[in-house]
Amino acid sequence: MIANFTGFEADLLRSLASQLVELLRNEAAVPAETLDPFEAMMDFSGPTSAPEDPVLARLFPSAYTEDEEAAAEFRRFTEGTLRDGKAAAAATIIDDLEEAGLPAELSEDGLHVDVELDDPSAETWMRSFTDIRLALATRLGVEDDDQDYWRQLPDDDPRAQAHDIYEWVGYLQETLVDALRKG
Repeated sequence: MIANFTGFEADLLRSLASQLVELLRNEAAVPAETLDPFEAMMDFSGPTSAPEDPVLARLFPSAYTEDEEAAAEFRRFTEGTLRDGKAAAAATIIDDLEEAGLPAELSEDGLHVDVELDDPSAETWMRSFTDIRLALATRLGVEDDDQDYWRQLPDDDPRAQAHDIYEWVGYLQETLVDALRKG
């Protein structure tokens, strides 16, 4: 399948994916010197407490809400790998857009980027779109059944513009789902 983007859209998508990678990579894990030697060798150095950033807390919710110790152990053994997977998926979007010609390819009516996606790549993009949408929704405070609130905002309100981006990423995700279903 081919995903078609204007230069603006491709650059916006690259920016969103880049911000997600940066967010995922900037929170420190447990220092290796505090770990048991076996654990250091196996790299079970993930964090043991829930992230303070609301977006990261949404992306990595506690597995055991009733048992803090079990939640901490689960997080320590899994969160690092989950973060790496989410960051790699977002980096795939960036790499695919750049391999497709962003920002160099021009057509007569401006920059266009056509990205060829096989099924596994499309699935990676969809997973990353989910993470991007969760990040945007968390920052904006999007809730179920609040469409009227977002519609009443003036077009020049930055929140309305950010919500439009949230909706657009949802549209991209839905388009990929449909393409995979038909494929």
